[in-house]
Amino acid sequence: MTPAPPSTSADAPALDAAALRADFPLLDERVNDQPLVYLDSAATSQKPRAVIDAEVDFLSRTNAAVHRGAHTLAAEATDAFEDARETVAGFVGAAPEQLVWTSGATAGINLVAYALGNAAIGRGAPASAPYALRAGDEIVITESEHHANLIPWQELAARMGAVLRHIPVHEDGTLDMAAAADLIGERTRVVSFPHVSNVLGIVNPVDELIARAKDAGALTVMDACQSAPHLPLDLPALGVDLAVFSGHKMLGPYAIGGLYGRAEVLEALPPFLTGGSMITTVTLDEADYLPPPQKFEAGTQPVSQAVALAEAVRYLEGVGMPAVHAHETRLEAHMREGLRQIPGIRLLGDAEGVDRVALCAFDVDGVHAHDAGQFLDARGIAVRVGHHCAQPLHRRFGMTASVRASAALYNTADDVDVFLDAVSGIRSFFGVAS
Repeated sequence: MTPAPPSTSADAPALDAAALRADFPLLDERVNDQPLVYLDSAATSQKPRAVIDAEVDFLSRTNAAVHRGAHTLAAEATDAFEDARETVAGFVGAAPEQLVWTSGATAGINLVAYALGNAAIGRGAPASAPYALRAGDEIVITESEHHANLIPWQELAARMGAVLRHIPVHEDGTLDMAAAADLIGERTRVVSFPHVSNVLGIVNPVDELIARAKDAGALTVMDACQSAPHLPLDLPALGVDLAVFSGHKMLGPYAIGGLYGRAEVLEALPPFLTGGSMITTVTLDEADYLPPPQKFEAGTQPVSQAVALAEAVRYLEGVGMPAVHAHETRLEAHMREGLRQIPGIRLLGDAEGVDRVALCAFDVDGVHAHDAGQFLDARGIAVRVGHHCAQPLHRRFGMTASVRASAALYNTADDVDVFLDAVSGIRSFFGVAS
């Protein structure tokens, strides 16, 4: 049974987006001599001054190699690094040992795919044996995947002789859960899916997907890139085995992300990257590995980025994730209803009665997405145009590209109004309005 969506009613705490904007230096900039309206947070979010200062402060006052030195600075840097792990892990409901630092969600999914491949050739046995794929085993994904949650599974299937299958989406963008029930079965070994589609903005029924995967004995992997910045998130409570998210989409810096894993899964999986800092004993012939999460953190880690991401988490927690979700839900409803009223606009995934994040992708009849994006950019409005790293999903809807507007906690209703007013003028500007 799918749980009720987070509250967006009057009992949700209020959020003053206009006041929050003062914390984000870049939002004061002008673009093409126009006030910036930033509606591209699904691609990358803006950073509050506190996050920028946290990274600069670490590099200025504490910079040293972590887990490697006995001097004072090394100890302070290590403490800051591990404190950041505890803070970020807590944000998604996890224990520190359940959070592996990565360079982002793409790296996290590749880590999992390659670890499963290593299990298939006997690395980490006997603990890793339950996760070893064999020829003919099946990996199930969805038609709405970002390429980062598609191509690693294509490659793993090709290496292992496994079969890659996908859950289709309905015309309204919702997952075909009847098809999912047929697809997930005794040969299924992995079920990987997005919590929220980066094109459709729909919160998927992940509890049902996880339950079906568990019944089949399959490993579950969730892409939480578009949910972690926008929804209250408790990964252990969801019951997912593994999940990834990216720092730069949740007010943090680039080149940092997290891989959450249930303790028993992380303990059983063999490592992917190997080298320094993830070992206990090394001889010229073999090595013994540290327990998770260090087992998966070979080499130099993104230390200053982790410290800054922890500050981003503290910022989000200070605002309150229920308040963030309630505010963004109102923005999404305003944006979607406004786009529906503009002639020649086709919304992707325009389903009714589903929980969403503040993201709308659409086609402008008679105008290429890139031309529409340039029209908006000339008016200081930043949106994403293209296939958004989701070519199969766009193909499903008969197009190669779309315009995507995505809001965050720092956006206001005025931002949406400026955007809608501009979109209403696109077709007439290009001479295609009827």
